[in-house]
Amino acid sequence: MRFAGFGLALLVMAPVMAVEPPPPVETGPAVSCINFRNIRGTQVIDDQTIDFHVTGNKVYRNTLPNRCPQLGFQRAFAYQTSISQLCSMDVITVIVPGSGPMTGASCGLGKFTPIKPAAGK
Repeated sequence: MRFAGFGLALLVMAPVMAVEPPPPVETGPAVSCINFRNIRGTQVIDDQTIDFHVTGNKVYRNTLPNRCPQLGFQRAFAYQTSISQLCSMDVITVIVPGSGPMTGASCGLGKFTPIKPAAGK
């Protein structure tokens, strides 16, 4: 005699409370450029905000002057510069994955503000 095993999955949804983390603390005045060689990584926060992690455990927050469509969703961008710095006059391009090199919106950067990230970041 054969028995077919059937599993029963129960999904319990608990209400999720959205808690806004405290805003980061600015640790100095905004600058127009950061040294390209010092960039160790980036973290896209949303369509208008990117944190640039640089040497010395420092973080510079760049708040773009305008929303950059799909930046917060794709969380990937490219930039090109002919000098050794990335500046507020430079443009980033959202990378949209797919078959082949697909790019999304191109958007201008804002100034770079040194911050101390909120706890847990």
